[in-house]
Amino acid sequence: MSKHIGKYLHQQMDKTAGITHSQKKTKIVATVGPACDTYDKLLALVKAGVNVFRLNFSHGTHEDKTAVIENIRSIIKNEPYNIAILGDLQGPKLRVGDLEDGKVLLVEGAEITFTTEKMVGHKDKVYVSYPNLSTDVQVGERIFLDDGKMELKVVEILNDHEVKMSVTLGGLLLPKKGVNLPDSALTMPSLTEKDIIDLDFIIEQKLDWVALSFVRKTADITQLKQRIKDKDSKIKVIAKIEMPEALKNLRDIIVESDAVMVARGDLGVEIPIEQVPIVQKDIIRKCMHRAKPVIVATQMMESMLDRTKPNRSEVSDVANAVLEGADAVMLSGETA
Repeated sequence: MSKHIGKYLHQQMDKTAGITHSQKKTKIVATVGPACDTYDKLLALVKAGVNVFRLNFSHGTHEDKTAVIENIRSIIKNEPYNIAILGDLQGPKLRVGDLEDGKVLLVEGAEITFTTEKMVGHKDKVYVSYPNLSTDVQVGERIFLDDGKMELKVVEILNDHEVKMSVTLGGLLLPKKGVNLPDSALTMPSLTEKDIIDLDFIIEQKLDWVALSFVRKTADITQLKQRIKDKDSKIKVIAKIEMPEALKNLRDIIVESDAVMVARGDLGVEIPIEQVPIVQKDIIRKCMHRAKPVIVATQMMESMLDRTKPNRSEVSDVANAVLEGADAVMLSGETA
């Protein structure tokens, strides 16, 4: 591991006592949720080896986050550990709206209209939370729903707020499920109004890191850094790589960011899933070349949501991330 990487990432994370921390180089990032937000449970995670706690701003309130931050800082004050706190901004996550009867069955070959005007969806029309949908998509492009479980193709741009789709891979669509447009050049801003409010909270709370979701180009990072600078803060920025456009601009994004996260969840939907391991290796290699910390995230040990031991494939996945040179691995639902 590069000395520069060690100095950069570990100065706020590695002033620790205890066997697990002193003997390992790869850090552990754990997402905080209802399953682990008390003082005792957070302390147990720290003793188990957690170096960074991630606060996911896609869920919960600022009041919830404040209570967690107070617990973490009490641990830092009372125990011989120095733990960093990461605020993860939601970003412009696209979702479908509410649905009649709580579900819509999409049948292969059927046509359905996507609209950007809010409504309760049904079998013929569904609301999508992206105002620029009609201008950003083109006929023939694919749209994925619910992390790729369903696939549709653009048939016709009906008007400035409606697009006709054809179902190519059907399934049961539930409310608030995610929408991915892997073939489209999106014009959405990198920071939403919600992100800006959350960023102000993160800066006010003096967190150590902030992660920007759905980064596409260096301007996304520079815009965020300028807002941080304007608030007279020195919080460090992590670029989450989960969009095809980000891969095209990867070198410049790495240079501009303070650290990088391989966000394999949306990345595995936006690009063919078989390419994810190759892309992961490439991102890690380029981060090491630039002496930038890199985190591998998403589904590291997801089977442990309802099991006491990980799958062999998950153990291999974590080990490979470490062997490839990742500075940290991240747990999401496994701890939250």
